[in-house]
Amino acid sequence: MRLRIVDAFTDRPFRGNPAGVVLLDGEFPPDAWLRQVAAEVNLSETAFARPLPPGGDADWALRWFTPTAEVDMCGHATLATAHVIATSGLATGLIRFSARCGILTAETAGTAAGTAAGTAEGGAITMDFPTSSLTPVEADPAVRIALGAEIRSVHDTSEHIGDLLVELADERAVRELTPDLAALRGHARRGVIVTAAAEDPSRGYDFVSRGFFPAFGIDEDPVTGSAHTALAPFWAARLGRTSLVGLQGGARTGRVAVRLAGDRTLLTGNAVTVIDGELLARP
Repeated sequence: MRLRIVDAFTDRPFRGNPAGVVLLDGEFPPDAWLRQVAAEVNLSETAFARPLPPGGDADWALRWFTPTAEVDMCGHATLATAHVIATSGLATGLIRFSARCGILTAETAGTAAGTAAGTAEGGAITMDFPTSSLTPVEADPAVRIALGAEIRSVHDTSEHIGDLLVELADERAVRELTPDLAALRGHARRGVIVTAAAEDPSRGYDFVSRGFFPAFGIDEDPVTGSAHTALAPFWAARLGRTSLVGLQGGARTGRVAVRLAGDRTLLTGNAVTVIDGELLARP
């Protein structure tokens, strides 16, 4: 079976967030094998998708694995999977996925509700995800120490995300952050997202963020699509606009165009296939 490595939320190779994508012909193999493949690929997520019978609520069943665990929701690996399906000629227009977090959709440029900068192979893709809830919480002193930065606010996110969303003083604080990753482990159900307003919005983005997930074997995730379902309502409330662009990452960055639509968030980005190979170790 084929294994692709796709850079998501970028229109150029070696930027954005890489994800593994495996399209299956039939049922999902045993979980142990899926975990082994994800560990071998050793990216923040590897997506496994299989086609579903026509006439249902979804076209593909989709699962995501980090090198150590299965997750409920992943934005960049969903974008990567939709990109592979579209560029392989397996679907056009709207693609519907059935996942642990419910029904998700992805739509290619030309018929999609939103667009993003870039003209990568296959064009921009807009995904429709559930908007995360935001619950203000007190900043744990241990989190303050682990981050080593001034914290302006802390919010807990919804069940399928499980991140702590931490607002820092400014963009420079986000960019220069060097957290104690071992100390962060255990302070969120999934990870910690730090964010701040853009220093200069004329550069083409409205806010910045970085994501740390040491409990899931990911020190830093370059571009976390699912986290933007929490970042979108957070910054929409502060900036007074429902359409925004986020820049995420440290050494490797990517952009996510977001549009808040009530209980749904539209995430738009490009993707580029970097590696297309054959997976020889079958279940």
